[in-house]
Amino acid sequence: MKAIPSTPERCRLLLAQWRKDLALSSLETNHLTGELKSLDSQLNRLIHKRLRIAVFGRVGVGKSSLLNALLKQKVFATDVAHGCTRHIQAEVWNQPIEPLRTVDLVDTPGIDEIAARARERLAKRIALQADLVLLVLDSDLTSIELEALKGLLESGKPIVIVLNRCDQWSASECSELIKSIRNRLPPEASNLEIKVVAAAPRQREVQINGKVRSNPCPPIIEPLRDYLTTFLSTQGELLLAMNALRQADCFYHSLKSGRLKRSKKAAQGLIGRFAALKASGVAANPLLMLDLAGGLACDTALVMQLSDLYGLRMGGRAARQLLKRVSVYNAFLGGAQLGIQFALGILRQILLLAAPISHGLSLAPAAPVALAQAALAVHTTKLTGRLAARELLKGTQRRELQPSAMLRRLANSDPIVKTLIGDWPQSIQKEPSQVQTFLP
Repeated sequence: MKAIPSTPERCRLLLAQWRKDLALSSLETNHLTGELKSLDSQLNRLIHKRLRIAVFGRVGVGKSSLLNALLKQKVFATDVAHGCTRHIQAEVWNQPIEPLRTVDLVDTPGIDEIAARARERLAKRIALQADLVLLVLDSDLTSIELEALKGLLESGKPIVIVLNRCDQWSASECSELIKSIRNRLPPEASNLEIKVVAAAPRQREVQINGKVRSNPCPPIIEPLRDYLTTFLSTQGELLLAMNALRQADCFYHSLKSGRLKRSKKAAQGLIGRFAALKASGVAANPLLMLDLAGGLACDTALVMQLSDLYGLRMGGRAARQLLKRVSVYNAFLGGAQLGIQFALGILRQILLLAAPISHGLSLAPAAPVALAQAALAVHTTKLTGRLAARELLKGTQRRELQPSAMLRRLANSDPIVKTLIGDWPQSIQKEPSQVQTFLP
């Protein structure tokens, strides 16, 4: 009997197939080069089980010192001056964690230092590419840290809060500080782990001459190290898989949004041409049945060309629903034409009876009938075009192998996945309004 693959393995297989089936144009490949490179990098790390942990926080909270303490050697630059970390730096953690092959520790610039906007964007970008984020604090949660935390939570990023410099407080003070931090956390972050450490503690020493010096002491990071090794040994592969799905979902929405934006203007022109064609045909043709048949053929051709334009194919159910609604609109057109012709026919008979004194005005109803029919044809064609675009998108969302759908499927079958991802992805909740924006 064939063994059932693990959740990370299932994720890897699904993503490999999804990536293989991506059909990108040269324009899309060039436009999304950066995102595609980042996605492929994450998929490659998933295959090779290479996990990334990024530290995140304000300048001077001890991010670099914390990583040095984990590495047991001074690799990352530290200084008393603010903004010591100027660039992204990564180092392999010399801590074996099975079944992961490699764990990279990533240092990032402070989120509140000089040129904060540019560096904050850079730090967030790197943090989003990490599989686990350590949010380092050295006091109570500030407004800047709270804002950064909310941004990370929205991206669905797993976070561990690290309270550094515990050597500065007594046990009771530390307990009160942790309580205060938890009270300030948003509801969705209430269950985050908080680990207390002292990455670079110092001990006071009074010299013979009376001067006081502070000497470095061994770091106190065992609570964090023990938590990370235990957590990553059981959930490390799953974290890699979840982040790969997040990266894939972000790329998918960028790709889809780009396609819809580029297609919106072309779709408007296409619908306009079909509306003009249909209006001229209805206005010129005196036979009602031919109008109805021509209108249905015109709308069907419009739907097919919109499908080709968007590159989004309808499923059978969506096609049936769309054709049903198109038929309703054409019936509306035919009923309106029939009512208009009947009313104007009565008027024409009255005017014919009054022809001797109207000097031929009985021919006047022909022009209003043609104009009314043409206006009605334009309106119903535009409605049909928008309806077709909407149904195409709905049908595509149901049929396409989307990363977010993979994630929901995994969450439904694996309670650990459901716990890790929380309410992510929130982008699914925003999808209807986004689609409305892109409709022609």
